[in-house]
Amino acid sequence: MFLIFQDADEDSVSQDLAVQRMKICNIKTNTSEDPGDISIMVDSIKVLTALGNFPRPCSMLIGLTYAVNLAYPKELMYTLEVFQKLFLELDCSKLSPKVNSLKNKLLA
Repeated sequence: MFLIFQDADEDSVSQDLAVQRMKICNIKTNTSEDPGDISIMVDSIKVLTALGNFPRPCSMLIGLTYAVNLAYPKELMYTLEVFQKLFLELDCSKLSPKVNSLKNKLLA
């Protein structure tokens, strides 16, 4: 779900991003402390770019799935559910058994 590319060309980045449906990627052009270009990719297309710090793209990805009514990809379903229901506290009364177990372990 999260990828960091350091001094990579556009073709290799596109090939790596084509593997999953949703991805947050950080493309750094140099070795400085600059965060680089953090963007959100859906189906190998950049839908949001220049998002700044890392927490912003995480929340924007959840908002984007709501705005365009996307279903969570099967391989990211529980990760995105944890973001949505535990961290952002959206619709937190309906938890899947796996996420509910994680919540209980975190609060113990």
